[in-house]
Amino acid sequence: MTPDATVIADTRAWLERAVIGLNLCPFAKSVHVKGQVHYAVSHATTRQDLLADLIIELKDLAATDAKLRDTTLLIAPECLQDFLDFNDFLAEADRALEDLELDGVLQIASLHPRYQFAGTAEDDITNFTNRSPYPTLHLLREDSIDRAVAAFPNPESIFEVNMQTMERLGLDGWAALKVDRTAPLEPPAPPVASSPHDTPKT
Repeated sequence: MTPDATVIADTRAWLERAVIGLNLCPFAKSVHVKGQVHYAVSHATTRQDLLADLIIELKDLAATDAKLRDTTLLIAPECLQDFLDFNDFLAEADRALEDLELDGVLQIASLHPRYQFAGTAEDDITNFTNRSPYPTLHLLREDSIDRAVAAFPNPESIFEVNMQTMERLGLDGWAALKVDRTAPLEPPAPPVASSPHDTPKT
């Protein structure tokens, strides 16, 4: 089992070097520098236990002042290592959000070491926009997203710009960031359908 401190350090390094460093999310730097990102490590080894931890973190985020905690990264280093299993779990995560009556207040985005967009090869560099060191559920406030989008010119261009950034970076450039803890899978996993968790809704 990887120590919590290592899991958080790996995730913070990825956030700083990849997400912020490559400007994959123009909204991330502000909450990071203000210390408003909460890192929660789940010790779950089953989807049921991860769901229970998710419910706790959703409630805590909703109950916490946004000035203290704007967003949560729920990191699950021991659970759902297979991306297809992780992708299937997202439907359960959304149901939990609805059961808590927090849909429209919070939303859940997904990140994974093996993230794969539909119609891409496993090693397609564009998949790496959503690749994190560990399976991670990103809990966001709808109000914060709305404010960030309103202040950002042409938010619909973010996805396209990210694809161009990754194409220029290439696999060697990504490796140089030293944020990837995985090795290539053999054989490649089949592509999966895109989900509403690919990027935050606007």
